[in-house]
Amino acid sequence: MDLGLIKRFERPGRTRGAGDRMRMRILAPLLSLGLAFLVLAPAQVQAQARIPESPPASASSASAGEIAAPVAVPDAAPVAPDPAPAVEVKAAEPAFSGLGHQVKLAIDPAAVGWVLTSSALVLLMTIPGLALFYGGMVRRKNVIATITQSFAIAALGSVVWMIAGYAIAFGVHPDGNLQKFFGGFEALLLNGVKADTAYSAAPYLPEFLWVAYQMTFAIITVALICGAFAERLKFSGMLLFSTLWLLIVYAPVCHWVWGGGFLGTSGVLDFAGGTVVHINAGVAGLVAALFLGKRQGYGHENMAPHNLVLTMIGASLLWVGWFGFNAGSAWTPDGIASAAFLNTQLGAAGAALSWMLVEWVHRRKPGILGLASGAVAGLVAITPAAGFVNPQGALLIGLIGGGVGYVGAVFIKKALRYDDSLDAFGVHGLCGIAGALLTGMFADPSVNALGEGASVVKQAFGVGVTVAWSALATSGILVVVKFTTGLRVTPDAETEGLDISLHGEALHD
Repeated sequence: MDLGLIKRFERPGRTRGAGDRMRMRILAPLLSLGLAFLVLAPAQVQAQARIPESPPASASSASAGEIAAPVAVPDAAPVAPDPAPAVEVKAAEPAFSGLGHQVKLAIDPAAVGWVLTSSALVLLMTIPGLALFYGGMVRRKNVIATITQSFAIAALGSVVWMIAGYAIAFGVHPDGNLQKFFGGFEALLLNGVKADTAYSAAPYLPEFLWVAYQMTFAIITVALICGAFAERLKFSGMLLFSTLWLLIVYAPVCHWVWGGGFLGTSGVLDFAGGTVVHINAGVAGLVAALFLGKRQGYGHENMAPHNLVLTMIGASLLWVGWFGFNAGSAWTPDGIASAAFLNTQLGAAGAALSWMLVEWVHRRKPGILGLASGAVAGLVAITPAAGFVNPQGALLIGLIGGGVGYVGAVFIKKALRYDDSLDAFGVHGLCGIAGALLTGMFADPSVNALGEGASVVKQAFGVGVTVAWSALATSGILVVVKFTTGLRVTPDAETEGLDISLHGEALHD
């Protein structure tokens, strides 16, 4: 016990008497009990707060001095758990409702960026690539007219593709049997094409981008044909021919191969346009050259290219743009796109060298026109195979393609005596056929699983169908154009040159 507490009750200067000692004996126990109460009371209060109060004992239940029997304390009532947080129930999204060829867009930004870039590269192939390539190979008096054809087709083809070409090529016909041949008209004027729709084969690309990318293929395909009838076709006739040909020839063949038609479902492989673009355009060019006849003075007058520097620049732009054509056709920047990129380079390089070597042996001199033409021949040959073959196969296709192109542009044209002005058939038609057939031979499933089951027989079937339809339909279109706008310029206009006679413009020194 702390004696300091007791000393407070003593008066100073006073000795303890008997009374004081008695009071101390009484106060000490009381103080001790008070201290104990101060210490124990808070703990007891907390315990009582946790244990429910027991009912009071009856006065008769225990006499004074007895210890009451312990009272049974019932178990504490279970504490109800906190209510679970309310889960916000979102309304189910409405089911996607689109045209037959559409799915809901599940965008992949990397793929979008790659195809945006590839679309610009393919457009670059036509303007200014093909325009300069062809423009450098004609005579000086026809340069502006030749370049104008490519530029005009870039504008015209865009509009025609938007109005009806896309619907025919990539639409879904409600009749399953007709769908094998024709896409229908659901998407005319891009009806139903929206920001949240995608083409079913490429659900990660906005359909607007898909339309634009495929549009660039349609543009260059039509422009390629102009090389066959250069220096002698009326501008108005060229515009009408291009419109009808895109709708009647290009769009259906595109549907057959890429749009769910019968060639694609039959196992015909065409990665980026060997059949759809090059064979199609090359055969149409041959038919047009035969239908129009030779240029005045062909075989007698000097018709050498007027500016091979333009041709080399154009070929270089074609070479660079072709990466968008081939690697872009993977639709996403992946391993297949990478294989197509490398294969495109090897195909072009191999063909440029093989054309140069054949020309060196045949003419005793290599030239820039041969190198440029060889590179384009290799690009054509590798196009159907770019995403299906390994690099070894790509190099072989390029080497073969260069030789085929030279034979077609020099020996076959001379033997058959047709005037394919800029070798649209010799390079694009024949090298496209060679590339398509070689795809069936060199397709490697380890590069692309779709190459499993490829065969030369299947590829030959695709080639044969495309050649037949392109030749037949092009002939019909030429007849229609002949009896409407007319086809060939007058002899005087041809002699003067199409730059002046058709456009009233000319190059100046």
